[in-house]
Amino acid sequence: MVRCSSLFSQVLSLVDRMDFHRLVLKHDAERHAKGYSSWSHFVAMLFCQLAQAKSIREICGGLACCTGKMRHLGLKDFPKKSTLSYANVHRPWEMYRDLFYLLLERYRGTITGRKRKFRFRNKLLSLDSTTISLCLSMFPWAQFRQAKGAVKLHLLLDHDGYLPSYAYISNGKKHDVTVARKVPLSKGSIVTMDRGYNDYSLFSSWTRSGIYFVTRMKDNAVFNVVKEREIQPHSTILADQFIRFTGLGAWEKCPHILRRVVVWDDVHNEEIVLLTNHFSLVASTISAIYKDRWEIEIFFKTLKQNLKVKTFVGTSENALYIQIWTALIAMLIIKYLHHLSTFSWSLSNLVSLLHWNLFTYRELYAWLDNPYETPPAEPELVQETLPIPGLGQQVCKIQKRGTRS
Repeated sequence: MVRCSSLFSQVLSLVDRMDFHRLVLKHDAERHAKGYSSWSHFVAMLFCQLAQAKSIREICGGLACCTGKMRHLGLKDFPKKSTLSYANVHRPWEMYRDLFYLLLERYRGTITGRKRKFRFRNKLLSLDSTTISLCLSMFPWAQFRQAKGAVKLHLLLDHDGYLPSYAYISNGKKHDVTVARKVPLSKGSIVTMDRGYNDYSLFSSWTRSGIYFVTRMKDNAVFNVVKEREIQPHSTILADQFIRFTGLGAWEKCPHILRRVVVWDDVHNEEIVLLTNHFSLVASTISAIYKDRWEIEIFFKTLKQNLKVKTFVGTSENALYIQIWTALIAMLIIKYLHHLSTFSWSLSNLVSLLHWNLFTYRELYAWLDNPYETPPAEPELVQETLPIPGLGQQVCKIQKRGTRS
């Protein structure tokens, strides 16, 4: 006999309803609401991500097919298309942002990276952004170029568990450096980024605050070598130098001695020139830190390929922000489930199988460890002919506890 609710219901139980209700009150999300709760809205948008729904019609139709299972999800009934569309336009997207950070604080300490960690105590972070292209005729508020629309998702990835510790959504025109100045970084942390974040004023600000960085150096940078470190023979490190910028205005913007490390890339047969303000780590570790920056590219790839952040179910700015923040919440939950499982999942396989088994009645953690086990059969309604006093033989349906023959 089935003794648990659906997988989707158990996934939703990872979100504390009391905390969710506090956020609803904080943002006054149900002001002027006429029966459609914020929890129902959240369930519908999370269903959009996990079930790979492509439109409002698919969300409402998918939930409508689950008649009799709504109560397990905390819903009274499936939403109407107009109701869900109205909620996407008028419910505050900031509530979903705060819910993401609330869940992040809860699961941050439980999810740890499965890869080899670096041997230093500094917090290692990656900073990057990804552009989400939009149709300008459908999203006129997101004008990026003359005939193109876009928004940017800026992300700070924590390498302890490879979870995003900070996210910001901006229009496509905002420069990455502008957002980098607002990113909260703690003293002693190491942030790695690509060449798009090269800004001498930013480097100077981080150095004064005790924040370390590792990035690619500009090809046209003008500098003088202050000190040359000795390089071990037969090493991929070609140069390890202390430098001072001497270009026009560069010294005024960044009056600090920095470190230049030249690494040979065997894969692409080219030199990679790195720039950092950390002097105590060996050059090979600086190279490995920048190489681990690729994890944020993998995160963006996983997010775009497995969740709904490239096609949207609403065209308003509020609806788009709600969908992106819900995707980040879904990614956080999936990462947590992946961490709990003893099965050799890849994230893409976990998302795919969860998509097909959302309303399967299995114990969630048992399913994570053994997804291909035959699920228990549901109770069967059988028809039997029973004598009823005064009415003769009548056919009635009796629920039996047993498996189907």
